[in-house]
Amino acid sequence: MSETNKSILPHVSIGTNDFDRAAAFYDKVMPTLGCRRIEEHPGAVAYGKESPEFWVQVPVNGHPAMIGNGIHISFLADSAASVNAFHAAALEAGAMNEGEPGRRPHYGPAYYGCFVHDPDGHKIEAMYWDAEAGLEAETHPAF
Repeated sequence: MSETNKSILPHVSIGTNDFDRAAAFYDKVMPTLGCRRIEEHPGAVAYGKESPEFWVQVPVNGHPAMIGNGIHISFLADSAASVNAFHAAALEAGAMNEGEPGRRPHYGPAYYGCFVHDPDGHKIEAMYWDAEAGLEAETHPAF
């Protein structure tokens, strides 16, 4: 892992019961965050910028994939525009809206994000940490 990688998780995997549908969904939404397919195996595909960071796969134990209540996965975006593009692509690809793109001051003044449920029901998020907006909020609290 490079010294510039600030992630604490080398990768995350989610299960699917319809691999082709799930792969088609993530093929549409991940490029909005600058990610691409990095690896593929039968029943599994990995996305990332440089390495396989996010896997979608049929569970290896043969049991049905299930979503976890209270669990969500957040993808880091490079801009608010990227968050907006992710949200639009996700809805177009069959996601259910769980939160329009926008600021959520209760997560911090620099937070900008959106939430959707993918076609399997997993709650996913795209978020951008707008450090300039956070500084603006500190100097002008009415921001």
